[in-house]
Amino acid sequence: MKIRLKETFKKDYRKLPANLQMLADSKVEMLADNPRHPSLRVKKMEGRKNIWEASITMKYRFTFEIEEEAFLLRRVGEHDKVLKNP
Repeated sequence: MKIRLKETFKKDYRKLPANLQMLADSKVEMLADNPRHPSLRVKKMEGRKNIWEASITMKYRFTFEIEEEAFLLRRVGEHDKVLKNP
């Protein structure tokens, strides 16, 4: 499946340390190849229509929407901050 990026994701991504950017890249690639991969721990966000979250590490997450032919990446960063404004 294709990956599309919102400007908010791009802005958040640039703020991440290089090592987390590399991990995020790996997890996004994993999402495109196999969204059910266990290490992503994908789950639908409570109270949000069509917004999902996935793990980069135990502390870092990214959020996304599922479109017809793509995953639209919305936010990336520390768990609590990302989930407050998905």
